[in-house]
Amino acid sequence: MKIRTMCSWMAALACLVLIGGTLAQSQSPPAAGSTWTFAVSGDSRNCGDVVMPGIAANAMKHKPEFYWHLGDLRAIYNFDEDILHLPQFRTSPPSIFTYLNMAWPDFVENQIKPWGVLPFFVGIGNHEMVPPKARDEFIAQFANWLNAPAIREQREKDDPRDTRVKTYFHWVIRGVDFIYLDNASSDQFDGAQIGWFGGVLRRAAADPSIKTLVVGMHAALPDSISYDHSMSDWPAGAATGRQVYQDLLRMQNESHKKVYVLASHQHFYMAGIFNTAYLREHGGILPGWIVGTAGAQRYPLSPNWKDAQAAETNVYGYLLGQVSPNGEIEFSYQRIEEAGIPDAVKARYTPELVRWCFTDNRRTP
Repeated sequence: MKIRTMCSWMAALACLVLIGGTLAQSQSPPAAGSTWTFAVSGDSRNCGDVVMPGIAANAMKHKPEFYWHLGDLRAIYNFDEDILHLPQFRTSPPSIFTYLNMAWPDFVENQIKPWGVLPFFVGIGNHEMVPPKARDEFIAQFANWLNAPAIREQREKDDPRDTRVKTYFHWVIRGVDFIYLDNASSDQFDGAQIGWFGGVLRRAAADPSIKTLVVGMHAALPDSISYDHSMSDWPAGAATGRQVYQDLLRMQNESHKKVYVLASHQHFYMAGIFNTAYLREHGGILPGWIVGTAGAQRYPLSPNWKDAQAAETNVYGYLLGQVSPNGEIEFSYQRIEEAGIPDAVKARYTPELVRWCFTDNRRTP
């Protein structure tokens, strides 16, 4: 296939992706006065095309208002195992050119599409920054999701002059401000993002209708139990991440808003991630979770995992948030078992790959 033909085909597919994104974000917000739910997880490379449809099928039983992905969609630095086991590649693996061109459209087809018309919010992770991929290409590919009606309307409400689609954003549902921060590369959080985040916090503090802030990102803020694979890994991340943590702690203590912090990056589940001596000595502990269990190679738990409220590895699943009318959120981890993978997925990727994903997709300590 000539490169020009390939590019034309990819452009047509991109148009379909944008149309699909518009449809996927068309659901109306929930009615006031009742408890409602949402689902969140991250890190769906390697076996995400197998696991994410299982997460979607399980989560739909709880009638969530939306699903939120915390980044790392496809591996990019190497071939994802699920892509290698597509029928067309079992005898002849794709070229790296073919893989790089299909990786993100594959995510749309096999990980977003199973959610149907449910709003799907997508965050950027460090694997979206693996060369030759970059932030600008991510914005172009996922423009309609990053500029979904809820995000666009909130951005225009914050600043009518701000028309630029970004990889950090927020939206509000019934008094809950959901904020996604971009820490996918070592230059983040940069000054522009910190300034934007400060404005979001100031408006939330002054708005009596905002009861709760849920802040999501890919890598966890520094100084957590999972500090060994977090924003503690780079100097700018440690400095700006500590600033964000203190700003959120101040929001909780002075504005009396409820604050919850979610991350992935580590491929395990952990609750109570900020229960560390450093944070106890520097202001206090925020409620925090890691949920990087949507299909990526599972990691061993951090050395101090016993200080967490709960921790599991070699599992797949998602975090279910149940929001009460007063803004309190109860989070529970929902595990996905092999039996919960849809039959159509097993047939497409073979039962052998599905079994491998559940038994062998893990990193040995």
